[in-house]
Amino acid sequence: MNFFKNLFGKKTDPIKSNEDFWAWFEKNEKIFFEVVKNNSNIEKGFLNKISPKLDELKDGFYYLCGMYNSDTVELILTADGNTKNIVFIEELISHSPNLERWRFTALKPATDIKNISIEMAGYQFNSENINFYSNEFTDFPDEIDITIIHNDLTENNRSEVGNGTYIFLDNYLGELDFLNNIDNLTIVGKQEAQKELIPIEKLKDFLTWRQKEFIEKYEGVRYNTENDEYKILEAKLESGNVLIAVVNSELLNWDRKASHPWISALKIKYDGSKNNGMPNNIDYEKLTAIEEEIMQVLKDSDGYLNIGRETANGEREIYFACKDFRKPSKVFYQIQQSYSNVFEIEYDIFKDKYWQCFDRFKQN
Repeated sequence: MNFFKNLFGKKTDPIKSNEDFWAWFEKNEKIFFEVVKNNSNIEKGFLNKISPKLDELKDGFYYLCGMYNSDTVELILTADGNTKNIVFIEELISHSPNLERWRFTALKPATDIKNISIEMAGYQFNSENINFYSNEFTDFPDEIDITIIHNDLTENNRSEVGNGTYIFLDNYLGELDFLNNIDNLTIVGKQEAQKELIPIEKLKDFLTWRQKEFIEKYEGVRYNTENDEYKILEAKLESGNVLIAVVNSELLNWDRKASHPWISALKIKYDGSKNNGMPNNIDYEKLTAIEEEIMQVLKDSDGYLNIGRETANGEREIYFACKDFRKPSKVFYQIQQSYSNVFEIEYDIFKDKYWQCFDRFKQN
């Protein structure tokens, strides 16, 4: 016990980089291995040690841990469904040391459906009671919209069975494929099904086929915004404040939107209380400089299309449609860190293949 107290009672340098984290981990890996292998209070002896170190590096890292085999511990880092943290987990794992008794994995991997049987809140989740079917929409032909049917789901247990079904799919498909290959997901009970049920074990092959078809259709698609026309849209809000949006009107009418399915939105908050919700001159210049900085690295030729911006009520939102979510995640996070002493900044990245979130900018 004294050895544990001496080891973890020492003050350590703060974790500021991936290298710092793994240097700290490597110093303690022998004790961590014994704790997990012997199942000797894993939460106190391992998880409560690693959690604050991951938090020092970045918020939003989650983890799973267990014996991969009799001689190897596997540590899986997961974003728990948060798209904007995936790239940071992948990079952290890519810097992991080669330790004989450890296996480090970025994101929850896919699992053979024969090996998945989950019990939660008194309900079972397995291939015997879960099915699916696909929904097709004429206006959105590339949308992958899936309905999952759990035999035991009712209105009274929708939350519990829905959560368990999500966890089942996360384990079956793997975290990254779940995110990439399904655009919309609905979970219903057997009595709510509107089409013929398909065994859940066929879902993976179906998604692989649809994703291959999608990639082949849009591979190599590029868009140059250099000569596009931007329009200024103005509106008066109920509060009396003004809303001003500057949007690429030509791009919003593009017929290949699905090739850039990821929407990245950066929100910058400023004090607009004395100017009808608009920024003062000093803040306006700073906001413009931030947008120009982003434009320098998120280029249309690389698959990052600037849709425009919206300014109102002390907030400016800047929008991009992207081929991938990884680079915008890093760029927006860096902007957030760099200007944290000037503005409060938030950002989000989500999938919207047909850019329906921008329909409000379209003019009849």
